[in-house]
Amino acid sequence: MRTARLRTVHPFLWAGPAALAVGAVLCVIGWYGVSGERFAERQVPYLASCTLPGVALIIAGAVLLAQGQSSLAAARVAELHALLVAAEPLAGPAGEHAAAPLATSDELLLVPGGTLWHRADCPLVAGKPEALPADAHARAELSPCPICEPSANSPQEPPNSAHPSPGP
Repeated sequence: MRTARLRTVHPFLWAGPAALAVGAVLCVIGWYGVSGERFAERQVPYLASCTLPGVALIIAGAVLLAQGQSSLAAARVAELHALLVAAEPLAGPAGEHAAAPLATSDELLLVPGGTLWHRADCPLVAGKPEALPADAHARAELSPCPICEPSANSPQEPPNSAHPSPGP
């Protein structure tokens, strides 16, 4: 798959810098020719034959470089997508992909200063030492993470001893 990507992007990778280099050389030749002529009517041929085509080649080279970069990025995204699709197990007769849960922990965490609360094994908070347990008050103020999708009725921490249950 890597060789197919390189074949499709290859012309942009060499054509852009080549056009830039040739355009720069033409601009230098045009400048040198114009600088040696005293009268404007003798400078026009240098402008028409070297400088203007050189500027056009520089613009074309910049466009080709930008296209090559976007083609390379698109090829990388397509390759990553193909790898992810190949890694997912198939489920059902229709060939639909089964979406495995990203995080399954019952422990809920938040990052100080953040706007979301997460499951403990969510990739956004996993391994972060600054992550704190999310109590019910914090969960009411923050939004659930769209990646690990903790539900509002996820198991909470043990009951708080500061609020005793009403007795008989």
